[in-house]
This record gives sequence, C-alpha cells and structure tokens, in this order.
Amino acid sequence: MARIDVLLPQWGMGMSEGAIVEWLKKVGDHVDEDEPLAEVEAEKVEETLESPATGTLVEILVEEGSSVEVRTILAVIETD
Repeated sequence: MARIDVLLPQWGMGMSEGAIVEWLKKVGDHVDEDEPLAEVEAEKVEETLESPATGTLVEILVEEGSSVEVRTILAVIETD
C-alpha cells in the first residue's frame, strides 16, 4: 500500500491559496480516482477537489474554513 498526498492544486495562474469550504468525504471512506473529496474556495470561486487515486482516505490535515497555500498537503489517501 502506498500513501498518496492530496495537494491543493493551482487552478488559475494568479491563485496562491484556497480555503476548504467542505469536506465531502471523511476519514475511513473509500474513494475512487477523480471522485470529489472537498469543495475549495479559490479566487472567490468554488472548485471541486478530486481524489488523485483510488484508496482509503486515512488523514485530513486541513480543517474546513482553513486557508492554505497552493501545493499544501490537505489529506492522505492509502491506496488499495
């Protein structure tokens, strides 16, 4: 099993940070690659953060309402 970091992507050229609006999954949930994980507000627009891999969400590192810089690790998925 591998551990995959879920990073905050840079959706726009001027984007430097984003805020977690809502986690759509919780620790222990199975997720499929490209499945929505969270809603993120970036540059006054809500974007959907998708899972980079299939596996189990084992850790959420950034709480709802928190703002973080692009490429910050938001969560960890353990692959099947």
